Amino acid sequence: MQYLDFIEMPVWQKANEVVEQVYTICSKLPKSEEYALSSQLKRAALSIAANIAEAFGRSHSKDKINFYYYGRGSAFEVRNHLIVGCNLKFFTKEDIVDIDAACKDIVEALNKIIKGLNSKSS
Repeated sequence: MQYLDFIEMPVWQKANEVVEQVYTICSKLPKSEEYALSSQLKRAALSIAANIAEAFGRSHSKDKINFYYYGRGSAFEVRNHLIVGCNLKFFTKEDIVDIDAACKDIVEALNKIIKGLNSKSS
């Protein structure tokens, strides 16, 4: 499907939801984590949506693919930080299940976009 703006993309919309969920869950973190886990988790979540937007704005398929890969990597980074938060007993598994699932959905969607772009450039 052809989109006129990145905000129309379901994958960006889901990434934006992850940002909102991450900011909410970070409010559970102690003040001592403000510049550590909280900051890293927020930055990674913001990076997913930002990289999808940046990919949308690129003209060349190879550039687009690189930024979609960066967004994909950031989704994995969010998942990692959530697991660390659970291991440190800041979050419960129930706290993170929806965000983790959304990140997995984003990775799957980005994989499809990347595959489509690769097949066009071959």
